[in-house]
Amino acid sequence: MSKDYIARDPRTGKPLSVGKSRRKKQYIESREGPWLAIQDADIIPLANGDIADYNVSWRSKTFNLQREDGIIGLTRLKGNRAIAAHESLLKGLEDEKPSIRVAALKALPEVATQKSDELFDWLSVLLDDDDLAVRQAASEALSISAPVFPSGVDIMIHNELRSYDANRSKHAFKGLEQLCEAWPEVACDHIDELFLETDANLRLRGAKLLGKVLLKSGHIGWDLVSWALNDDNAPVRRAAAKTLPKLAKADTRIATILSERALSDSDSQVRISAVKAIRSLDKDSGRARELILKGASSKDVEVRRACIEMLPILYGEDVLRGIAIDLLKTETDDRLIKSLTDFASDDSLEGTEAQKNRFLAPAPAIPKLDREVAEAAGKSVGLEPIKPKTVEDTAKSQETQQPKQPAKVTGLYRSVSQDDMMGYHDDDY
Repeated sequence: MSKDYIARDPRTGKPLSVGKSRRKKQYIESREGPWLAIQDADIIPLANGDIADYNVSWRSKTFNLQREDGIIGLTRLKGNRAIAAHESLLKGLEDEKPSIRVAALKALPEVATQKSDELFDWLSVLLDDDDLAVRQAASEALSISAPVFPSGVDIMIHNELRSYDANRSKHAFKGLEQLCEAWPEVACDHIDELFLETDANLRLRGAKLLGKVLLKSGHIGWDLVSWALNDDNAPVRRAAAKTLPKLAKADTRIATILSERALSDSDSQVRISAVKAIRSLDKDSGRARELILKGASSKDVEVRRACIEMLPILYGEDVLRGIAIDLLKTETDDRLIKSLTDFASDDSLEGTEAQKNRFLAPAPAIPKLDREVAEAAGKSVGLEPIKPKTVEDTAKSQETQQPKQPAKVTGLYRSVSQDDMMGYHDDDY
């Protein structure tokens, strides 16, 4: 009952969206060629051989088409006409002429999107055809069909991945790579099976695909990375470790666990990938800080260098100085010794005079009034010498200190006092 249950909106009754699919929908691209100019009614007769020659004009050129072109033209027939196209394609797949079988294989993936009955059975047979061109066309059809028909080609992909023929194996891995985009869960099953192979090359090619499924397959992808990191073959572990920085951005907890294990790996490239992942972790994480400190004491100089470069970002000056002093006791690399010495030194105490002065706080500014009072008393202000006053400066200062008296204005008429009127003057006494 739980599988049949569908959550619906109580207001509209429509199914609720429970998240976006992580699969990337794949399409089969139509082949371009002069067969696109064939009239729809003439495609089946030409594909069956009922019409021997067929002239068309395509892109300003004239072409004489044969049965092979008619078979490829079957990809244009959709809907109800796809049934007749399917029957015509089956005839082409079992034809004795290799060129006809090659043309039918080129049309197979797109015709299968309309009707796929028996087509993949024929594809499986033609993968082992006696003719080389037919086998190559079948391998190409398999890689194209893989992301669209994962269940139809599942066994074929499994077998072709392990083929001793380099061309067949190449097309199978190409199809598996496209499966990682369209059906990551199915691709993980194939990669899981590859990790069980004794051939290290197959395990390596599978590990190189982990980055494509890591963020789409959830815990299944994490398990695959974990198993690959335990592989006996160093290149396989390197390929798996390269996915750790990407995982660190998606899931910090899992990335921390896997990076801690990879940090102790015997291969230097695996350890470097682990450090890159740790550098992508949250800098406030206590576990990330512990791993950086652990890496700063690693036997691998490249790991130590990468971790020591991270120390100033993680710690303040006081803590950094103590860590650097401890690391200097065991460090042997000249470049790292120089870096750690710079971290351990305190310029405010051990530096030159110029370096010490950079740590001195500037003196507070002296108020203007206090400066004027001090200068008037003949005292030096700060480090500035007292400027001697000239005669002009003294005169100007006196003018500024003594307020100007308003000038008396003599009027045109002067008032007469009583003494003047009575004729009394001081000269008479």
